[in-house]
This record gives sequence, C-alpha cells and structure tokens, in this order.
Amino acid sequence: MRPITRSRVESLPIGELSKRSGVNIETIRYYERIKLLPAPPRTASGRRAYRFHEVRILAFIRRSRELGFSLDEIRALLRLGGPEKASCGEVREIAARHLEDIRAKLRDLKKLERLLAKTIARCSGKIALDCPLLDILDVERAHTMV
Repeated sequence: MRPITRSRVESLPIGELSKRSGVNIETIRYYERIKLLPAPPRTASGRRAYRFHEVRILAFIRRSRELGFSLDEIRALLRLGGPEKASCGEVREIAARHLEDIRAKLRDLKKLERLLAKTIARCSGKIALDCPLLDILDVERAHTMV
C-alpha cells in the first residue's frame, strides 16, 4: 500500500474536480482559457493538479451562471475575493445591476408576449396570403404588404 503524501491529498485531477463541482471538464478548461479560473500547477506527467479550493470557486461560478450572471459579472465578483472574501455591499451593487437587467428582459418578454398573442388571435389558420404571423416573421413579406 502506497502512503498518501501531502501533495496527493491536496490535489485533484480534472475529472474529480468536475464531479465535485458539477462543472463539465471542457467548461473547466474554457474557464481557464478565459482566465476566469487560474491555470493550475501541473504534475510531472503534465496533468492538471487542482486544489480543493477550486471546487468551491467552480461551484460558485456554476451557481452564478444558473442565476444568469454574465461571465464579466462573475469575473467582477471573483475579483472582489470570491465566495470567501467579497464585501456584501460590492456584491450587492453587481447583483442589483443584474436584477435590473432581468427586469428589463422581463418587460421586453411581456411586450413580445402581447404582440405574439395579438397576432395569433388575428390568424385565421386558412390561406397563407392572409397570415399575420407570416407577415411579422418574414421581412420581405412585410415590405410587400405595405
């Protein structure tokens, strides 16, 4: 039986990091390329050797993405110190801007919902020449109708 050395206990291969964080291996590599996640040290054989800290960072990034934060917003949150050190006030500012973006998107979606509902209500479902749905979907068609 091989003894467990300190370095073996403190490092994780990318597959284990993926499993523990819930982030796909290719996504982890992508986050490294765009410098959202620092590049880890390599073993003598060239394999990535992650620390347990990266599990928490990746879980933080994954959850932030699930909540719709952009990569730039997440980068800003991580620059503040990540999940361990960020100031609540600074995080609040980023989250408040994100919330306003979400509210703007919801307003836009409501407008789209009303437009589509009105258009569908006008559609008889019969002849394509008189189809208001095709009129709003086909740019060329809309120009010839005017």
